[in-house]
Amino acid sequence: MATPVMMPNVGISVESCILTEWHVKKGDHVKVGDVLFSYETDKATNDEASQVEGTVLAILKEEGDDVPTMQNVCVIGEEGEDISAFLSSDTAEAPAEEAAAAPAAAEAPQAEEAKAETKTVPTEGFVKASPRAKNLAAKLGADIRFAVPTGAEGRVVESDVRALAENGPMATKAASGAFEGQAGSGLGGKFSVQDIGAVPAAAETAAPAAPEADFYDEKMPNIRKVIAKSMTLSLTTIPQLTHTIYFDATDMMGFRAKLKAGAESLGLGKITLNDMVLFAVSRVLKDPEYKALNANLIDGDTMRYFTGVHLGIATDTERGLMVPTLFNADQMSLSEISEKSKELFAACKKGNISPDLLHGASFTVSNVGGFGIEHFTPVINPPQTGILGVDGIVTRVRETENGLEAYKAMGLSLTYDHRALDGAPASRFLAAMKNALENFTILLSK
Repeated sequence: MATPVMMPNVGISVESCILTEWHVKKGDHVKVGDVLFSYETDKATNDEASQVEGTVLAILKEEGDDVPTMQNVCVIGEEGEDISAFLSSDTAEAPAEEAAAAPAAAEAPQAEEAKAETKTVPTEGFVKASPRAKNLAAKLGADIRFAVPTGAEGRVVESDVRALAENGPMATKAASGAFEGQAGSGLGGKFSVQDIGAVPAAAETAAPAAPEADFYDEKMPNIRKVIAKSMTLSLTTIPQLTHTIYFDATDMMGFRAKLKAGAESLGLGKITLNDMVLFAVSRVLKDPEYKALNANLIDGDTMRYFTGVHLGIATDTERGLMVPTLFNADQMSLSEISEKSKELFAACKKGNISPDLLHGASFTVSNVGGFGIEHFTPVINPPQTGILGVDGIVTRVRETENGLEAYKAMGLSLTYDHRALDGAPASRFLAAMKNALENFTILLSK
């Protein structure tokens, strides 16, 4: 019997996925294991393989659709099977829309010109439109009366609304009541409040030719939309301040040199300075004095304190910034932190990391020292209350009994939520981090 294929539930934190690419089409015969489509969560890209053998009887979602998890995206079965039970009201019209699209595309140039001339005439009375078209029109703020219908029996379909948004008359929400299809002075030619009652200016007799565009537009990928939303939320809702401190990295660098020389004989992997910082953070945050930094601020009035330290590690990938979580870092040894963090980095770069590993952090560390950055202001990842920026190694000078002395130093930049804690405890945390890292070999013995 026919089998529906659903958008998979890839994690408790994922509610929907973007269907990025179909690898099959209607009528194709597929076997178990054949890739049907690719999809994208807010941070990772995956393929969905067929669990059954049969013929693709229907494609229910299009590339680019944001599909809720566990919703049907296609149907596989035997030719001639009844699949009406798997079609929703908006997907049931898809065949009719596709059938209508072909003659519409084949219209003569004269018909296209006639359509262009009449596209600003609103449809009187009730407008027949698909649910998807209505939803898109509401989302884009388009007046569906001015859409040119290409669907069956004069119905406005989703593609008609997109065409209206790109080429047709539009109005701002505030001016929609007085809108009758005329061009306006708003952004992109939208009819705005300022245009209500205005007399259209006479067209110029010889308008200058528009210069050739020296730019191109491209939709932001889903991951950048998620990053943009998170950063905007952070900077507009959190009163955040940043404190910076430098520490003497001599002990850390000496210890790392010894590890590097004897790593193979000791059976250790490559342990980096960043691994040491993560280790130190996991130990310092365990101190009850700094519990406000090992916490989440929920709904602006509830502090969620963590008994374990779950470190978010800012990771640069080709697709954008990702922040996987190293759970219970305070219970790991230095070598375990090094090994587990590298596994997280690799999964992020491949794009197949579990979405559940991209949430749940109690504190984040962001290291840009490898780029030579000497100081920066990291942005808090809500609902966390703090983020530690790790800067590059610089040469600083200090005064000793024997005169001026040069030494290697690293900077730490702590951004904290001033609602959760004040400047004094934030400064004490940085001082504790300075002490831990300057005496790293002693820290390991605790």
